[in-house]
Amino acid sequence: MIIEKTDTGFSAYSEDYPIYTTGKTVPELMNNAYEAVQLYFDNEFEISPSSLVFEIDFKQFFQYYNVLNARFLAKRIGMNPTLLSQYVQGRKKPSERQTRRILQGIHQIGQELSEMNLIYEK
Repeated sequence: MIIEKTDTGFSAYSEDYPIYTTGKTVPELMNNAYEAVQLYFDNEFEISPSSLVFEIDFKQFFQYYNVLNARFLAKRIGMNPTLLSQYVQGRKKPSERQTRRILQGIHQIGQELSEMNLIYEK
């Protein structure tokens, strides 16, 4: 499903089936998309939330996840920061190879963050 930012939150639609939904946040949108897919297929197939694939363009991704700095990501994956900035701003479209490279870097950072523990004092 393709995710797009709207004035009131987010929308998602399928390019292959007439399935559309909205949500105020991305997690809400994903839940709504799962329900919409289940309703459309009316239990014809076994569908799990993990079986849905969501896609979002670079500009919208970096707007929503603005905690992820494009310059930092570019440095981590060995990409020219200006080039990644052009992808993020929608001025250029990355090739499939570049897209995989960027996504791999995002996944690596996400993995590191998910394995991180913070020290706190009592």
